[in-house]
Amino acid sequence: MSPALILDAVVLLAYFGLIMWIGLSQRSKSGSMEGFALGDRQIAWWAVLASILAAEISAGTFFGAPGEGYALRNFTYIQLIVGYLLARVVVSAVFIPAYYRHGVVSIYEFLGTRFGPVTHRLSSGVFLVTRLLASGTRLWVPTMILVIIWHLQHPGQAISPSTEFWLTAVALVLVTLATAVYTTLGGIRAVIWTDVIQIGVLVCALSFSLIYLLGHIPGGWDGAVAMLTGPKDLAVWDLGLKEGAGFWGNVKHVLEQEYTIWAAFLGSTFVTLATHGTDQDMVQRMLTAKNKKQSAMATILSGVADVPITLVVLGIGILLYVFYQQNVDAMLPKSATGVVSSNKVFPYFVLTVMPAGLRGLVIAGVLATTMGSLSTALNSLATSYVRDFHFRWFGEPKTDEGKVKVLRFGTVLFATLLVSVALATAWVTSHNPQLRILPIILGIFGYTYGSLLGVFMTGLFTRTRGNDFGNVIAMIAGFVVVAYMSGLDTDVMHLFGAKGISRPEWMPVIEFPWRIMFGTMTTFAVAMMFRTPLEKQEHRYLAER
Repeated sequence: MSPALILDAVVLLAYFGLIMWIGLSQRSKSGSMEGFALGDRQIAWWAVLASILAAEISAGTFFGAPGEGYALRNFTYIQLIVGYLLARVVVSAVFIPAYYRHGVVSIYEFLGTRFGPVTHRLSSGVFLVTRLLASGTRLWVPTMILVIIWHLQHPGQAISPSTEFWLTAVALVLVTLATAVYTTLGGIRAVIWTDVIQIGVLVCALSFSLIYLLGHIPGGWDGAVAMLTGPKDLAVWDLGLKEGAGFWGNVKHVLEQEYTIWAAFLGSTFVTLATHGTDQDMVQRMLTAKNKKQSAMATILSGVADVPITLVVLGIGILLYVFYQQNVDAMLPKSATGVVSSNKVFPYFVLTVMPAGLRGLVIAGVLATTMGSLSTALNSLATSYVRDFHFRWFGEPKTDEGKVKVLRFGTVLFATLLVSVALATAWVTSHNPQLRILPIILGIFGYTYGSLLGVFMTGLFTRTRGNDFGNVIAMIAGFVVVAYMSGLDTDVMHLFGAKGISRPEWMPVIEFPWRIMFGTMTTFAVAMMFRTPLEKQEHRYLAER
């Protein structure tokens, strides 16, 4: 083994050793339901902030955002941050105080108190399925490094879909196994304190990548700017309007765009309200803070911290475009059509250009994002499943030891399921290499989280509207409307060689930033048609006093 590879291996082993030690050291503090799921609500706000960032900046963002920068050569993706910040204020002012006031462990228990058991179980079930699919697709992302290594070892040869699939399987199992060990034993404390280390490694990896690129492009950033002369190069804002299209033509055009100013103020606000207000994965770490004020502080400041991090990852993608314009490389990963695969440019650069040691640090950063998002997914999925379903089906153990034992079983169960989803994603992407990562990951949430947010908003912002029966109808309506408006029916039917439901020419096929908004509006409107039973109204009044 060469000295360079030895240095990279030392960096990676040191990282793994530190993460496992920190995770396992929290076992003694996770012996109760509150300790395992919420860290006894005693986590420092700055640690919660770091954990929120670790969850948001998954491996999909680590590779996907530079891929967006490389493909678009601008910063329009960062427009969505506007909505992220606006939504965090609402979550901190309305959602978090309600969860603290009701003392919930699974946030869907709030819906059970407000409406009844049907809304409780249905909402939790939607979360479990959606989070399982979304986190499973994220888990697949870092395995593309192995595919690139294969290409480097076999120059000029095309990798078969089956070989690419099996290359990823070993990595998926190993990463999941390592993460499941410390999550199963250490609970949410292990998740958060390993997240603190992981976000530090991630920031270092991204910073060094940016500095290295700037140092290897003649003239640095100014030199890069001189080469970016396209009409939308380096743009930050995009109105998404089409000259001569008329009012409705422009509305349709905006709804069919991913990154516009309208998506920033409307679409992404609803996205973040859903992901940070109704997703157990994210909210659970917020509820580990000592009180609602510290939780709100961590939530809002994490949104502020997202701005420079997103600028850096997009900047890396833009600089990679310039770098490979100046340093043409015929080995750049390409799709079946011969187009450079933007998702794989950054990992290819890391493996072929970066010096030893730094390369190991960046790869550790990839693993950090993967393990960070995976560990919290495991903990939140296990918590919701056990609290909302397992205890009802099989009875709740009388001792803390028995409850934690069931939580650990749930963690192992969902680790297995997540690997299965990741392998399925790897199979699909190996046969469809042109797929882009971020729209896949964000798109999954879009179909279902609008229904979740609509029900939560009905429960939080009204006192007399919504009930179990009406909420089921409302959530189904929200899903159907989004599926139709986004063309999901056509995509599914095409898989079976059939045509989807025809739609008029004037109707837009909405992109992922808009799906949750339309799902929320539909669900909320339908839920408002049904009245809350009087006993539930009185129960809420007493709970809020």
